[in-house]
Order: sequence, then structure tokens, then C-alpha cells
Amino acid sequence: MMAAKKTSSPRSRLPKKPVMQTPEKWELRLYVAGQTQKSLRAFANLNVLCEKHLQGRYRIEVIDLLEHPHLARGAQIVAVPTLVVNLPEPVRKIIGDLSDTERVLVGLALQQVG
Repeated sequence: MMAAKKTSSPRSRLPKKPVMQTPEKWELRLYVAGQTQKSLRAFANLNVLCEKHLQGRYRIEVIDLLEHPHLARGAQIVAVPTLVVNLPEPVRKIIGDLSDTERVLVGLALQQVG
């Protein structure tokens, strides 16, 4: 009795797409100036994005520059809201209400440009 020859499907011969690796811990700081609509929208958008793409591997710290204006200089914040990604390195900044999901994902290096 002859053994059946195993053949690979056409799919198995295709090169695999590189999977983007995400680090274990994300440290995010959202700089705002009071509870404006834009600041609240940025926080809400960030929460949705983190829950969808970082599931429990993130920490968000909100810094209100109306209460702590001296922190703007040290972090070099020139506009609000600004998201600063401290970990993973390199440090990155994204300005705005974070409503452009694709732009934010590219800025966080969770998605490639395209």
C-alpha cells in the first residue's frame, strides 16, 4: 500500500504578512487644558482606541495644564490636547482630539502607513 503524498495548499506557499509586535506596557499621557469638548473627545477616543488595540496593557495619565501649567514646559507641550507616548520608546507626540483613528494608529506604530 502506498502512502498518500502530502501536498501543500496554494495558501501555505504565500509569504506571510509581518505581524506588528506590540510591547507589554504602554504609558500614555494626555495633556489637556480643562474639560473642553475637544479634551473630553480626545480622552474618549483614546479610551476606545486603547481598549480595542492594547487590551489592558496601557496606563493613561491625564494632565490638566490649567491646574499644572509648569508641566507644559518640561514636556514641551505647545498645543492641547496632546498625547505623549512615553513607553514604548521612542517617545512620540500626537496633537489633536485623536479622532483620526488611522493617523493615531500610525503615530502609535500599531499600523503601517498605507
